[in-house]
Amino acid sequence: QVQLVESGGGLVQAGGSLRLSCAASGRTFSGLSMSWFRQNTGKERDFVATIHWSDGSTRYADSVKGRFTISRDTAKNMVYLQMNSLKPEDTAVYYCAVTNSFPTTLPYNYDIWGRGTQVTVSS
Repeated sequence: QVQLVESGGGLVQAGGSLRLSCAASGRTFSGLSMSWFRQNTGKERDFVATIHWSDGSTRYADSVKGRFTISRDTAKNMVYLQMNSLKPEDTAVYYCAVTNSFPTTLPYNYDIWGRGTQVTVSS
C-alpha cells in the first residue's frame, strides 16, 4: 500500500524559508511523478510543483517560480519542497501526491495523497 507522509510545516515570518518533506513508501516510484499542492479552507487545491521521479524534470506554478524548488532523493524515497522568500499568500495546507502523468497540474489526475502539513506565513 502506497503511503505519503508530509512533514516540515510550521509558522514563519514573511521573507523566511521552510523545507517540506514527503516520505513515500509502498512501491517503486520509477516512471511516476511526485507533486506538491496546497489548499486553504474553502478553496480549491492548487498545484505548486511537480518532479518526474526518474529523470528529475520539474514544473512549477507561476506563483512560486524562482522561490520554491522541488527535489527528490530516489535512494530514500523522499521528495522535498524548499520554500524561500515566503509570502503570507503562501499560507496553506501543503499536500504531497503521486501520479503516472507528467506534467499534470490537475488534482483529479493524482491517485494518492498525503494528509498534509500546515504552512503559515505571518506578515
